Amino acid sequence: MDRLQQMFAQGGGGGGMMGGPGGPPVDDPTIPDTAETIQISSLALLKMLKHGRAGVPMEVMGLMLGDFVDEYTVRVIDVFAMPQNGTGVSVEAVDPVFQTKMLEMMKLTGRPEAVVGWYHSHPGFGCWLSGVDMNTQQSFETLHPRSVAVVVDPIQSVKGKVVIDAFRLINPQMMVMNQEPRQTTSNIGHLKKPTIQALIHGLNRHYYSLAIDYRKNELEQKMLLNLHKRKWTDGLAITKFDLHSQNNERTIQHMLELSKQYHKLVQDEDPNPDKRALQTVGKLDPKKHLQEEVENLMSANILQALSSMLNTIVF
Repeated sequence: MDRLQQMFAQGGGGGGMMGGPGGPPVDDPTIPDTAETIQISSLALLKMLKHGRAGVPMEVMGLMLGDFVDEYTVRVIDVFAMPQNGTGVSVEAVDPVFQTKMLEMMKLTGRPEAVVGWYHSHPGFGCWLSGVDMNTQQSFETLHPRSVAVVVDPIQSVKGKVVIDAFRLINPQMMVMNQEPRQTTSNIGHLKKPTIQALIHGLNRHYYSLAIDYRKNELEQKMLLNLHKRKWTDGLAITKFDLHSQNNERTIQHMLELSKQYHKLVQDEDPNPDKRALQTVGKLDPKKHLQEEVENLMSANILQALSSMLNTIVF
């Protein structure tokens, strides 16, 4: 509200941010640009999600490596787990010496980046900071005031949607001095509506949220493309015979139903070609699906037979 009043005061009421009617914009250095973005690499995001999913139903935590690019950007390049004491609702680090040793070992492997914050998981109950999390974040901000706490929910995160958020504590002294905390107040990026659960647990009162952006370089893009790439050995894998028999029975049963539908369609077919085209609009084409089922059934059985013969001869 104070910023809006200052913006209107600059323009003399009707001018807004303009120096006058139709004049150029006025740049007031007393109003800081508080937009700050956390750039998380694809490698770091995958490792956080994998670590969080492996720890379900317990919370897990780790350190984030990266650098502070400028006053408005924090870049997270890599993450690693650390010794911890976790429960279903809280997690704490138990070995501070491990962090120093791990950073020295990371530098030997070509990771000279510094610690820019920490991450932990909230399996199934959203992204926010508890009292223990705020104490942990306070210790990180004591070392560096721009440290970031990232919270990820591995259970609510599904394919195509990652439930993640980044936070930083609000300094009580700034609130007493009537100063705004460093948070995203510009129109750069997307504004995310806070959840009711996060507001109940102190969002915008004890801590604030930061905008998250994702980035990947050329090597990371190649890694992601090869992540689910099929190997040549997958073609020699044999399906269990009982499972293969069940799949064949299910496919033949489906083919029988499609055959009945196709027979009924042929009987009810209108001799007029225009009306015939309208009869099949928006309906299942049994002939097309029957051809696909036949091709899939023959391919699966040929592959199963060849794989069985190869394994018999080789092994």
